[in-house]
Amino acid sequence: MRVFVTGASGFIGSSVVAELLWAGLAGYLGDGSQRWAALHRQDAATLYRLAVEQAPAGTVLHGVGEHGVQLRAIAESVATGLGVPVRQVPADQAGEYFGWLAVLAGIDAPASNTATRSLLGWEPVHPGLLDDLAHGGFFQGARQ
Repeated sequence: MRVFVTGASGFIGSSVVAELLWAGLAGYLGDGSQRWAALHRQDAATLYRLAVEQAPAGTVLHGVGEHGVQLRAIAESVATGLGVPVRQVPADQAGEYFGWLAVLAGIDAPASNTATRSLLGWEPVHPGLLDDLAHGGFFQGARQ
């Protein structure tokens, strides 16, 4: 099966959407409460520019627009966008379902952008992940 998705980019991009369409469902591991930091690609581009222009050499920056979006909420939004069911994936099937994301699927990884914002005067201004998934045309053109 070949999957074509327009409008999808970034970490949750066309390859992840393709995996979900192949699996026929959107899943989450455990209770889905694990959090992933998120950043809109346009905010990331602004941050990269500011980093090149202003950050001292060797500075570690954290590009985070949202400190933690729950995996279950991401799966529910993707399920709605693709018209597929959402369900919990058992831990022993994580590798089969999530593929290369299996290691990350069980990690609670909230993050902070406080130091980056303070150093560069940077503020993320674009939609958050769930809003972007719901209204940003993310799944426009998704087909099998």
